[in-house]
Amino acid sequence: MADFIQSGRVADLVILCLVLEALALGFHRWRTGRGLTGSAIATLILPGMMLALALRAALTGAPWIWVGISLGAALLAHLADLRRRISTSH
Repeated sequence: MADFIQSGRVADLVILCLVLEALALGFHRWRTGRGLTGSAIATLILPGMMLALALRAALTGAPWIWVGISLGAALLAHLADLRRRISTSH
């Protein structure tokens, strides 16, 4: 289990789950015409993807700049998601 985490494969698994979630949400929208739009799915999934990439970079010993870039991208994606949610709730 330690190797699974330290190698960064745990982050790969998280990313795979997020991709599958996005595909399932997109498929639901395509089949039913209901559910989240593509942009809503992207803003929902992207922050988690960026956090998983930051985790992977940190676990695998990547240069610190990649951790920072990924965390900054996660913040921007999260703010975009919040903006979308607030604008659609009013």
